Amino acid sequence: MSSGDIWIIGASMSPFGRFPDRDLIDLAADAALDALGDAAISIADVNILAMGNVYEANSHNGQRLQKQIGQTGIPVYNVVNACATGATAARVAIMSIKAGESDIGLAVGVEKMGKMGLIGGAAKKRDARKVYAPSGRYGSVLKTEGVLGTGIMPGVFAQAGTEYALAHGVTAEHFAKVAVKNHEHSVLNPLAHYRKRFSLDEVLSSDVIAYPNTLPMCCPNTDGAAAIVVVSDARLARMDPDVRRRAVKISASTLTSDPWVEGGQVQPDVSTLTRQAADAAYAESGVGPGDLDLVELHDCFATAELIHYDNLRLCEPGGAGDFLDSGAPWRDGTTPVNVSGGLLSKGHPLGATGIANIYEVATHLRGEAGERQIQGARVGLTHVIGLASACAVHVLEARAS
Repeated sequence: MSSGDIWIIGASMSPFGRFPDRDLIDLAADAALDALGDAAISIADVNILAMGNVYEANSHNGQRLQKQIGQTGIPVYNVVNACATGATAARVAIMSIKAGESDIGLAVGVEKMGKMGLIGGAAKKRDARKVYAPSGRYGSVLKTEGVLGTGIMPGVFAQAGTEYALAHGVTAEHFAKVAVKNHEHSVLNPLAHYRKRFSLDEVLSSDVIAYPNTLPMCCPNTDGAAAIVVVSDARLARMDPDVRRRAVKISASTLTSDPWVEGGQVQPDVSTLTRQAADAAYAESGVGPGDLDLVELHDCFATAELIHYDNLRLCEPGGAGDFLDSGAPWRDGTTPVNVSGGLLSKGHPLGATGIANIYEVATHLRGEAGERQIQGARVGLTHVIGLASACAVHVLEARAS
């Protein structure tokens, strides 16, 4: 087992958007090479590659990426873990270093989503297929979607938000304010898919996708890639002084899945595994919610962001609405949340999202975020949740000067 801290020394993110003229490996290669360049190393220095991707996960993409950026014979892990895929790939590289097997790891996340429709929308096609019955007749599969809960993501997070609202006095306007905030933040992020402001009235009057989420309260399907280079404490000590100066410490890396909860077999529970991942990360890092200078959390829908204020302990239990109304999660508030614009406007390329969140926080901790920089940021948290289920939380800290 390796002793000492784990550090990020290279981080990159492609522009998020739609790139019909570029394939998956093109996007991944650019992100990987940019991260290596940011770390002032080459692929020849890397001991392990973890490649995260969801929709083309059976294509051995890590090995395909090697053919484009350099085949050095190192171990390659192809990772898929729903929306937590990128963060899980990062954790694979981190754990390899902690185990003493590696001292430099490269984690890459990438997705080509195009205009594939709503996440989870394939359930409708699956329900409509025909099956052969013992009687010799063909019949339709029993359609349970919407009768015994929902597995389609807009419905899952609409239900979770509605339950929280009914329990804690939150309104549809609260959820819409989340979208207003994140779209406002995105204007300052040159890598975001969308960079457009929306008024509260525009958000509330847009087409309803799954009440209370309207269209601007839902993340867009997006193509994109992100990558980080991580190193051991001992290896960092031997690197160039400028690399050491810009290094960002990974103070915690946690990953959870759903525990059994009442009703969890009918309707996915997006909260319990997040609370457990956050609590484990705070315990591992010694950092508390009050120490955070910024947070990048999983706002696939506006309802998701608001309930995760509570799940990540950013507010008092039941107090997410009051936390939002106080202005705390705005970029000039006490706990800025999704300064990047979040998934709602930055975009959500599933395999890349977890690493892109790490990139965003690390960039602020380095003081290199340009117009959107949170001044004096020293500690940040990233969170991503994938319904299959998985939740990853990372706590990052700036290197002491």
